Amino acid sequence: MAGSASRVLDRDLPDDLDDAERAIAAHAAEAVTGAYIEKYRKLIGAMEQEGVRLVTVLDKDYPALLREIYNRPPFLFVRGELSQADEFAVSVVGIRRASTEGLGAARRLAAGLAQRGVTVVSGLAAGIDTVAHEAALEAGGRTIAVLGTGIRRIYPAQNLALAERIVQRGAVLSQFWPDAPPTRCSFLIRNVVTSGMGIGTVVIEAHGNSGAKSQARHCLDHGKQLFLIRQLVMHEEWAQRYSRRPGVTVVDTVDDVAAILTSVASAPRQLSLC
Repeated sequence: MAGSASRVLDRDLPDDLDDAERAIAAHAAEAVTGAYIEKYRKLIGAMEQEGVRLVTVLDKDYPALLREIYNRPPFLFVRGELSQADEFAVSVVGIRRASTEGLGAARRLAAGLAQRGVTVVSGLAAGIDTVAHEAALEAGGRTIAVLGTGIRRIYPAQNLALAERIVQRGAVLSQFWPDAPPTRCSFLIRNVVTSGMGIGTVVIEAHGNSGAKSQARHCLDHGKQLFLIRQLVMHEEWAQRYSRRPGVTVVDTVDDVAAILTSVASAPRQLSLC
């Protein structure tokens, strides 16, 4: 609207703003005091000392796929490195109390994607998420963990060592304030970002009220590719309904996923999937 936040605060507004836009800008300028700005400048400085960067939607290194969705977060706290390679990413998600078969499927899918140069995105939760991250790392690939907490609060705590490994081979990121605790609401909000970070989402296991099922809905809302494991479709009524929607593919193997990705990827990236 105004071109930058600093122009709003300096009341240096473009001439083409209408009255409603000027009123919004004036309200924002009055609400943000010098003390407020200094408080968060110190917070950002402290986070940088801890190896955490603040990336806003106005920055060039804001994730390209995430920028495309309508409900993207305005900023992210990031540990590790975001890469241009992450423009070819797929989310692999599922429930925490996964079956042995589900964990095996997650491991095969994540490893296969990583071996094909695809960045594996997941939520660092117990169960499917943990296995997806581990498999991507073990395959020598990149992986990104999207937190449902602040970036200073790894949840569950037993995944702290895994988070450190991910930082070395990818990134850990959060849209929440650094010390934000885990809540059911925050994990549901997190699913928007986990969906937005990928070209599509593979759902391994999910029941009707799970976070993984909510991510499937976000995936379709974002116009991305949704992949449902065949065993999931066989056992879950919601997955059977979703399987009939445009943009949804029932898959058995990573080759099934790769075939769809190839069809939607740009030509240079198609070669990396062969």
